[in-house]
Amino acid sequence: MTTDSLPVTTVPVSVPIREAIVRYGFVAVTVVLIAYFLLSEPNFRTSSNLWGLLVYAAPVGIAGLGVTIAMTVGGLDLSVGSTAGFAVSLAAWTMVIGNQVGGVAIVVVLIAGGLIGLLNACLIVWARIPDLLATLTTMFAVMGLKLVLVDGRSISSRMTLEDGSTAPGRFTDGFLYLAQGKIGPVPFPAILLIVMSVLVWFLLERTRWGRLLYAVGANPEASRLAGVRVGLYRSAAYVASGVLASVAGLLLAARIGQGDVSAGNSLLLDAVAVALVGTSVLGRNVPNAWGTVLGAVLVTVMVVGFSMKGLPYYVQDVAKGAVLLVALLFSYTLSTRRATLPGQPT
Repeated sequence: MTTDSLPVTTVPVSVPIREAIVRYGFVAVTVVLIAYFLLSEPNFRTSSNLWGLLVYAAPVGIAGLGVTIAMTVGGLDLSVGSTAGFAVSLAAWTMVIGNQVGGVAIVVVLIAGGLIGLLNACLIVWARIPDLLATLTTMFAVMGLKLVLVDGRSISSRMTLEDGSTAPGRFTDGFLYLAQGKIGPVPFPAILLIVMSVLVWFLLERTRWGRLLYAVGANPEASRLAGVRVGLYRSAAYVASGVLASVAGLLLAARIGQGDVSAGNSLLLDAVAVALVGTSVLGRNVPNAWGTVLGAVLVTVMVVGFSMKGLPYYVQDVAKGAVLLVALLFSYTLSTRRATLPGQPT
């Protein structure tokens, strides 16, 4: 047989183009939007605003990292917003009503976030309630607990209590540093977001525990037969999600300087959105830390940029929905490797 008679396999030109769009399309959208606002809005390109983008993105990005970890085990944590809101009120109550220092408030809030995550784990792993229903139940319970804790009122320094006395404590300077401090020219929330992102990336991509989290999410039965303690890994994922949500709440509390009872209400949708958007970054089609952070940055760029353009808030919501739609198109319609979202068969 001569070489002339051998069959020749050709790859359609459209396939490489489509794969390039899937891998780099979302990154390109982010770069184009940033370039557009840089060129069209002088205030957008100031150094303070550029650092401010990361400051604004930090709570959403950190809460989104918690959702990302829950997604790796095939779940979805709907309680991150209420956990962050509870963290805001609990931190304020500890410092203002309990008259404690900021360090004590931070420890109390982190423990509370871990306990909320543990409650989710108990409902999902031991009570065998589906993830969405269990975390939805926790969301409502935590929202109610927050209002009970503060009697339905926002907490601020030197506020008047029900008995007519003045609250003894205040938001300490050390606590406010979480959102208002800087290390050199870099705001502390930006540093915290980067550090948390690196830690979650390292956990998921460079450790045995991360590989097992992905394995549990892909096929829990096969993982169980291979000797993996599936319940333990799923529980750990939800505890981590609760802790990260409480960190996001600490940043919100330090930013606004009071225990606003409405804080965290919109964080759930944003955190879930950036985690879902992150699955399409670079064609990964799996939950990943850097994709989530890029999604948080993109959402922040849109909110800040459109606000500078004078567009109303409801237009910004439409833009967020459009970006999520584009990301899902990258993951499902154009990609040859289909992403698997929580609740879908693998």
